[in-house]
Amino acid sequence: MGDVLTIEPVMSLPTRRNISGVISQFGKRLMGFIRQRVNNEADAEDILQDVWYQLTATVETQPIEQVSSWLFTVARNKITDRHRKKKPLLLEDFLAADEDSDMIFRDILLDDSTNPESEHLRNLFWKTMQDALYELPQEQRNVFVWNELEDLSFKEISDKTGEKVNTLISRKRYAVLHLRKRLETLYHEFLNY
Repeated sequence: MGDVLTIEPVMSLPTRRNISGVISQFGKRLMGFIRQRVNNEADAEDILQDVWYQLTATVETQPIEQVSSWLFTVARNKITDRHRKKKPLLLEDFLAADEDSDMIFRDILLDDSTNPESEHLRNLFWKTMQDALYELPQEQRNVFVWNELEDLSFKEISDKTGEKVNTLISRKRYAVLHLRKRLETLYHEFLNY
Protein backbone atom coordinates (compact mmCIF):
# COMPACT_ATOMS: atom_id res chain seq x y z
CA MET A 1 0.00 0.00 0.00
CA GLY A 2 2.98 2.28 0.54
CA ASP A 3 4.32 1.64 -2.99
CA VAL A 4 4.52 4.67 -5.21
CA LEU A 5 4.37 4.34 -8.97
CA THR A 6 6.86 6.56 -10.71
CA ILE A 7 7.41 6.97 -14.41
CA GLU A 8 10.83 8.05 -15.46
CA PRO A 9 10.85 10.73 -18.13
CA VAL A 10 12.04 9.26 -21.39
CA MET A 11 12.87 12.64 -22.88
CA SER A 12 16.13 14.25 -21.81
CA LEU A 13 16.10 17.61 -20.03
CA PRO A 14 17.69 19.51 -22.98
CA THR A 15 15.09 18.06 -25.38
CA ARG A 16 12.24 19.05 -23.05
CA ARG A 17 13.64 22.58 -22.80
CA ASN A 18 13.96 22.71 -26.60
CA ILE A 19 10.32 21.70 -27.04
CA SER A 20 9.17 24.22 -24.41
CA GLY A 21 11.07 26.91 -26.28
CA VAL A 22 9.48 25.94 -29.59
CA ILE A 23 6.01 25.97 -28.02
CA SER A 24 6.50 29.41 -26.50
CA GLN A 25 8.05 30.78 -29.72
CA PHE A 26 5.49 29.41 -32.21
CA GLY A 27 2.40 28.62 -30.11
CA LYS A 28 0.34 31.79 -30.69
CA ARG A 29 1.23 32.08 -34.38
CA LEU A 30 0.48 28.42 -35.02
CA MET A 31 -2.85 28.64 -33.17
CA GLY A 32 -3.82 31.67 -35.28
CA PHE A 33 -2.91 29.77 -38.45
CA ILE A 34 -5.07 26.81 -37.41
CA ARG A 35 -8.03 28.95 -36.25
CA GLN A 36 -8.31 30.56 -39.67
CA ARG A 37 -8.74 27.15 -41.27
CA VAL A 38 -11.18 25.34 -38.96
CA ASN A 39 -14.75 26.02 -37.89
CA ASN A 40 -14.46 26.09 -34.12
CA GLU A 41 -12.11 26.64 -31.22
CA ALA A 42 -12.28 23.04 -29.97
CA ASP A 43 -11.10 21.67 -33.33
CA ALA A 44 -8.30 24.25 -33.42
CA GLU A 45 -7.12 23.25 -29.94
CA ASP A 46 -7.26 19.54 -30.82
CA ILE A 47 -5.20 20.09 -33.94
CA LEU A 48 -2.64 22.18 -32.06
CA GLN A 49 -2.29 19.43 -29.46
CA ASP A 50 -1.79 16.89 -32.26
CA VAL A 51 0.99 19.07 -33.70
CA TRP A 52 2.73 19.31 -30.32
CA TYR A 53 2.39 15.57 -29.82
CA GLN A 54 3.91 14.88 -33.23
CA LEU A 55 6.72 17.32 -32.44
CA THR A 56 7.63 15.47 -29.25
CA ALA A 57 7.51 12.11 -31.03
CA THR A 58 9.63 13.36 -33.93
CA VAL A 59 12.41 15.09 -31.98
CA GLU A 60 13.04 11.80 -30.19
CA THR A 61 13.97 10.08 -33.43
CA GLN A 62 15.26 12.75 -35.83
CA PRO A 63 16.40 16.35 -35.90
CA ILE A 64 14.12 19.00 -37.39
CA GLU A 65 16.09 21.53 -39.40
CA GLN A 66 13.39 24.07 -40.34
CA VAL A 67 11.19 24.06 -37.23
CA SER A 68 8.79 26.79 -38.41
CA SER A 69 8.23 25.16 -41.79
CA TRP A 70 7.86 21.73 -40.20
CA LEU A 71 5.27 22.95 -37.66
CA PHE A 72 3.09 24.70 -40.23
CA THR A 73 3.29 21.74 -42.63
CA VAL A 74 2.22 19.33 -39.88
CA ALA A 75 -0.61 21.71 -38.87
CA ARG A 76 -1.81 21.94 -42.49
CA ASN A 77 -1.77 18.13 -42.78
CA LYS A 78 -3.70 17.74 -39.51
CA ILE A 79 -6.31 20.24 -40.73
CA THR A 80 -6.66 18.32 -44.00
CA ASP A 81 -7.01 15.05 -42.09
CA ARG A 82 -9.71 16.60 -39.87
CA HIS A 83 -11.69 17.76 -42.93
CA ARG A 84 -11.48 14.30 -44.49
CA LYS A 85 -12.84 12.68 -41.34
CA LYS A 86 -15.96 14.85 -41.21
CA LYS A 87 -19.21 12.96 -41.29
CA PRO A 88 -20.63 12.22 -44.72
CA LEU A 89 -23.31 14.39 -46.25
CA LEU A 90 -26.78 13.01 -45.90
CA LEU A 91 -29.71 13.58 -48.20
CA GLU A 92 -31.73 14.02 -45.02
CA ASP A 93 -29.84 17.29 -44.41
CA PHE A 94 -31.25 18.49 -47.72
CA LEU A 95 -34.77 17.50 -46.71
CA ALA A 96 -34.63 19.55 -43.49
CA ALA A 97 -36.60 22.74 -43.07
CA ASP A 98 -35.61 25.92 -44.87
CA GLU A 99 -34.90 28.71 -42.35
CA ASP A 100 -37.30 31.10 -44.10
CA SER A 101 -40.14 28.60 -44.25
CA ASP A 102 -42.16 26.73 -41.68
CA MET A 103 -42.89 23.95 -44.19
CA ILE A 104 -40.68 20.91 -44.22
CA PHE A 105 -39.82 19.27 -47.53
CA ARG A 106 -40.00 15.87 -45.87
CA ASP A 107 -43.61 16.47 -44.75
CA ILE A 108 -44.84 16.66 -48.33
CA LEU A 109 -42.98 13.49 -49.30
CA LEU A 110 -44.33 11.53 -46.35
CA ASP A 111 -47.85 12.94 -46.52
CA ASP A 112 -50.35 10.05 -46.84
CA SER A 113 -53.20 12.20 -48.07
CA THR A 114 -54.70 11.56 -51.47
CA ASN A 115 -54.64 15.26 -52.27
CA PRO A 116 -53.90 15.40 -56.05
CA GLU A 117 -51.37 18.21 -55.64
CA SER A 118 -49.41 16.41 -52.92
CA GLU A 119 -49.53 13.19 -54.90
CA HIS A 120 -48.26 14.99 -58.00
CA LEU A 121 -45.39 16.58 -56.04
CA ARG A 122 -44.40 13.23 -54.52
CA ASN A 123 -44.42 11.56 -57.93
CA LEU A 124 -42.42 14.44 -59.39
CA PHE A 125 -39.87 14.18 -56.60
CA TRP A 126 -39.36 10.44 -57.02
CA LYS A 127 -39.16 10.74 -60.81
CA THR A 128 -36.56 13.52 -60.54
CA MET A 129 -34.66 11.53 -57.91
CA GLN A 130 -34.62 8.41 -60.07
CA ASP A 131 -33.43 10.37 -63.13
CA ALA A 132 -30.70 12.04 -61.05
CA LEU A 133 -29.60 8.68 -59.62
CA TYR A 134 -29.17 7.23 -63.11
CA GLU A 135 -26.98 10.18 -64.08
CA LEU A 136 -24.46 9.11 -61.43
CA PRO A 137 -21.58 6.70 -62.06
CA GLN A 138 -22.66 3.22 -60.98
CA GLU A 139 -20.30 3.07 -57.96
CA GLN A 140 -21.73 6.32 -56.54
CA ARG A 141 -25.31 5.29 -57.28
CA ASN A 142 -24.84 1.90 -55.60
CA VAL A 143 -23.33 3.36 -52.42
CA PHE A 144 -26.09 5.97 -52.18
CA VAL A 145 -28.89 3.44 -52.71
CA TRP A 146 -27.41 0.91 -50.29
CA ASN A 147 -26.75 3.47 -47.57
CA GLU A 148 -29.75 5.81 -47.87
CA LEU A 149 -32.51 3.64 -49.29
CA GLU A 150 -31.56 0.15 -48.10
CA ASP A 151 -30.11 1.44 -44.80
CA LEU A 152 -26.83 -0.51 -44.98
CA SER A 153 -23.92 0.86 -42.95
CA PHE A 154 -20.67 1.80 -44.68
CA LYS A 155 -19.04 -1.15 -42.91
CA GLU A 156 -21.64 -3.53 -44.36
CA ILE A 157 -21.16 -2.06 -47.82
CA SER A 158 -17.39 -2.35 -47.40
CA ASP A 159 -17.74 -6.02 -46.49
CA LYS A 160 -20.04 -6.54 -49.48
CA THR A 161 -17.84 -4.76 -52.06
CA GLY A 162 -14.31 -5.01 -50.67
CA GLU A 163 -13.94 -1.22 -50.93
CA LYS A 164 -12.52 0.90 -48.10
CA VAL A 165 -15.04 2.76 -45.94
CA ASN A 166 -13.43 6.13 -46.76
CA THR A 167 -13.80 5.42 -50.49
CA LEU A 168 -17.48 4.62 -49.97
CA ILE A 169 -18.04 7.78 -47.91
CA SER A 170 -16.41 9.84 -50.66
CA ARG A 171 -18.58 8.23 -53.35
CA LYS A 172 -21.73 8.90 -51.35
CA ARG A 173 -20.66 12.50 -50.81
CA TYR A 174 -20.35 13.06 -54.57
CA ALA A 175 -23.72 11.40 -55.10
CA VAL A 176 -25.42 13.61 -52.49
CA LEU A 177 -23.89 16.76 -53.96
CA HIS A 178 -25.15 15.80 -57.42
CA LEU A 179 -28.63 14.94 -56.12
CA ARG A 180 -28.86 18.17 -54.16
CA LYS A 181 -28.00 20.16 -57.26
CA ARG A 182 -30.57 18.31 -59.37
CA LEU A 183 -33.31 18.55 -56.73
CA GLU A 184 -32.71 22.18 -55.74
CA THR A 185 -35.26 23.66 -58.17
CA LEU A 186 -37.85 21.10 -57.15
CA TYR A 187 -37.08 21.82 -53.51
CA HIS A 188 -37.87 25.52 -53.97
CA GLU A 189 -41.11 24.62 -55.76
CA PHE A 190 -42.08 22.43 -52.79
CA LEU A 191 -41.38 25.24 -50.34
CA ASN A 192 -43.64 27.60 -52.29
CA TYR A 193 -46.40 24.96 -52.41
